[in-house]
Amino acid sequence: MKFHKEGYTSLAITVLVIFIANAIADYYDAPEVIKWIIYILSAFLFITIVQFFRSPTKQIVVQEGTILCPADGKVVVIEETEENEYFHDRRLQVSIFMSPINVHVNRNPISGMVSYFKYHPGKFLVAWHPKSSTDNERTTVVVKNANGVEVLFRQIAGALARRIVWYVKENDHVTQGSEFGFIKFGSRVDLFLPLGTQIDVNIGDKVVGGKTIIGKL
Repeated sequence: MKFHKEGYTSLAITVLVIFIANAIADYYDAPEVIKWIIYILSAFLFITIVQFFRSPTKQIVVQEGTILCPADGKVVVIEETEENEYFHDRRLQVSIFMSPINVHVNRNPISGMVSYFKYHPGKFLVAWHPKSSTDNERTTVVVKNANGVEVLFRQIAGALARRIVWYVKENDHVTQGSEFGFIKFGSRVDLFLPLGTQIDVNIGDKVVGGKTIIGKL
């Protein structure tokens, strides 16, 4: 287990706030009950930030032809839909909701070359809102594997998650399971897969990024 680099600033601010709050309580000789409340709140805040930005070390086994889960969370959508940004045709959508208690690292579902990338500024609707995938702040990444099959995946911000981070750009070569981004404090990741893809998860399943197999191409 390690602390993710995206959390360094948040952790530094948290430690500073805790230090100032405790210093003020000591300086003004606050009653013991007030000091204990500050101690408890400080510990809670510190543990929360560490939990938000934890990044478990994982041994990724690359499996050609499989779609590796891009994020920790729960499967909330499995349906055939129209993808209108890149493919402009029918695709199989699988959506994973990331709660604030999940690991927030996002991982490449397949290996290949990034054939398309775009960042979209937008709203911050709750992640389960029907229009969140088209109206919210988001990124769209398409990776083409060695057989020419393309998979689109999309980071979507939510009401709480207002910071999307990405590490890829067009023409990059990526490896299945490697980090392609990070969503601070949760939200969701959508996958758009070719029709006919074998799906090995069900709605409501708890999935693990870099470990759970979503399906097979």
